[in-house]
Amino acid sequence: MSDLLPRRTPRALAILLVALLLCAPPFYLDVFWLRIGLFAMAAATGAVGLGLLTGTAGQLSLGHSFFLAIGAYGYTWLAGEEPGAGLPTALALVAAVVLAGLAGGLFSPVAGRVRGVYLGVATLALVFLGHHILVSAEPVTGGFNGLSVPPLSAGSFTFDASGPELVVLGVPFGAEERLWYLCLALFAFTWFTARGLLRSRAGRALKALRDSETAAAVMGVPVARYRAGAFVLSSMYAGLAGVLLALAFRRVVPDYFGLALSVDYLAMIVIGGLGSVAGATAGAVFVTALPLLMTRYADRLPFVATPGSAGDALGPTEASRYLYGAAVVLILIFAPDGLSGLPHRLRARIRIRRRPAEDPTSATTAVRVKEPTP
Repeated sequence: MSDLLPRRTPRALAILLVALLLCAPPFYLDVFWLRIGLFAMAAATGAVGLGLLTGTAGQLSLGHSFFLAIGAYGYTWLAGEEPGAGLPTALALVAAVVLAGLAGGLFSPVAGRVRGVYLGVATLALVFLGHHILVSAEPVTGGFNGLSVPPLSAGSFTFDASGPELVVLGVPFGAEERLWYLCLALFAFTWFTARGLLRSRAGRALKALRDSETAAAVMGVPVARYRAGAFVLSSMYAGLAGVLLALAFRRVVPDYFGLALSVDYLAMIVIGGLGSVAGATAGAVFVTALPLLMTRYADRLPFVATPGSAGDALGPTEASRYLYGAAVVLILIFAPDGLSGLPHRLRARIRIRRRPAEDPTSATTAVRVKEPTP
């Protein structure tokens, strides 16, 4: 036991240090940076789920935005009064995640029997079907105008500025500051559950499935069941991400949950690294923060027009899509393991450079030549 303590202590200290750093931003950053963090944590939650499905199980999905919409609209309707079910907001959050999982379960027979590009095409139909339902079911979804999102509350405490004034260490906590810790707690739950799954027997089975279905089946892995299970789990993570996005945006509209959002999530996991929880998080932060930062600093960037300016100049949103599209191409060519593999590559190069050159005359490298017999 004493031999294990030195190994676990640095890891525990690192986790504690990261937790303290992530708890500090509400005390030092303004609302703009906090909102970037909220969107990034929500996107990272959904990207982790898609990473489990695509990177670990090897199943391509273009319908991730459909399950995000189910989570966002599910929470908004279940927690809303008119229209809505009027449930307690905490219960509505859990129910929205379960609802997204049920939707994934309804599609799981297809996910269990179809693979690769064919599954991608099948899930693509969900995006268009979902958008049509969101626009047409106006009494439930609000149509094109969408719905206002009820703030989450726990007892008398609300995660917005409408509740009693809250001041912590001299810093007034508004909606963004309160939502920060909610999103951080739910993302930490996502991180540790996904990491635990990858290290479990089910995670090893999903990796075997990705590498070779025939070999996995020979080893006794029920292929269709694990495929369907991965799809349901990914849908639930997407539903939770949809709830967090709805709380951060405070309004849900159908046009946000389109095909472009699904492509954004694919870019997140490719840039970050397929099959890596940390990589999915890094890719989500990059793809989410880039357009927001380019919008704020558009007047200082060349070839980028400020939002609302006349002419055919390139806007910040379009420019950011070009940039992370180029990032996807560069990652696929030069770093197929994504951002998550960069530390390993750097350590390997440093190790090679520090390795001393071998002396060909030393005893360890000299080759003994047998003398020919006369």
